[in-house]
Amino acid sequence: MLRLRDGLYLTSTAIVSRPLRSLLTLLGVAIGIAAVTLLTAIGEGLRSYVLDSFSQFGTRIVAVHPGKTQTGGMGGLLGSVRPLTRADAEALRQLRHIEAVVPVIQGNADIKYRQLTRRGDVIGGGYQLAEAWRFKLALGSFLPPARDGRSPPYAVLGAKLQRELFGSDSPLGELIRIGDTRFRVIGVMEEKGQMLGFDLDEVAYIPVDWAESLFNREGLMEIDVVFNSGTSSAALARRIKSLLHERHGAEDFTITTQDDMLASLDRILGTLSIAIGALGGISLLVGAVGILTIMTTTVAERTAEIGLLRAIGASPRQVLGLFLAEATLLSLAGGALGLLLTGMLLGGLHLALPKMPLALQPAFIAGSLLLSAVIGILAGLAPAHKAAQLHPVDALRGE
Repeated sequence: MLRLRDGLYLTSTAIVSRPLRSLLTLLGVAIGIAAVTLLTAIGEGLRSYVLDSFSQFGTRIVAVHPGKTQTGGMGGLLGSVRPLTRADAEALRQLRHIEAVVPVIQGNADIKYRQLTRRGDVIGGGYQLAEAWRFKLALGSFLPPARDGRSPPYAVLGAKLQRELFGSDSPLGELIRIGDTRFRVIGVMEEKGQMLGFDLDEVAYIPVDWAESLFNREGLMEIDVVFNSGTSSAALARRIKSLLHERHGAEDFTITTQDDMLASLDRILGTLSIAIGALGGISLLVGAVGILTIMTTTVAERTAEIGLLRAIGASPRQVLGLFLAEATLLSLAGGALGLLLTGMLLGGLHLALPKMPLALQPAFIAGSLLLSAVIGILAGLAPAHKAAQLHPVDALRGE
């Protein structure tokens, strides 16, 4: 009868006695584990980054776009029967539980101050844009409400745009030219950074009615509606749909809630994370083939030892356990080495690309070790079964 202590000794000795071969097998598993863990961390980091970027505008927000979109896509790219107007935005403002309504037009124009000119993004928005989008001001104030049906020609600059045009000087009260129209600067936004490649700090904000004239548009690109906790996004979407249907005579608009958008993004990015991790799984397959190869070779080399074990009373199950334990130990050691390699790679990526989103969770670490153990068991199962089925006499005679 084979004792547990003897079994552990035999298993560890078998691995240590062939250090080079064992090391190469460990590296195969380690590279696979490192690839899966690293790619999954990048995928999860990207997923969190995108969701956080969209969530920074708040979760109680509903967007209305012109044009009816049936199967996704950008709502303003489709032709609508009737464009969304500032009058539609004012009508939405009368609904219950509304905190802010922001009509939006976006375009691109030359922005000039004295001899300096740069091409930049321009957002025409309502006076509640900063409040609705959770933007804060570093200097001055945001755009005021319209007076007598017309907004004053004021502009608010993004932090980076302000530095490029004015340097360290205060821009408040200065006149700039956007396109062919002069605007007086009344504020500077706090730095917001980038969102999916769009730099929010390089934007000039002007009143939406001036943006209509500047970009020669007949309607809005979007209306953002922010609501309070007294209602839900679904209930508000139904009321918006009813009101605009009554005004337009048809459903020629698309309503998107923040919940719907975040849920769709989460599904898409979750699938992307799985796909990225699966690419790293190819390396794990290589590691599994390495374990299968070394265990098959080991069985062939240790035929006499297997026969001797069987002759002194070791059962087929105990022989099976010995070889499975050896394969599992190899894969677990490879998994631990892979996690160490992952840590080094993540540290190097953080130093080289500090802005790259990475999210290594404890569940990934535990899952990687479990995965390496499963790989060892599966790869070692066939050779171990072959060893357990050897007849003691035939094994000794074959040697």
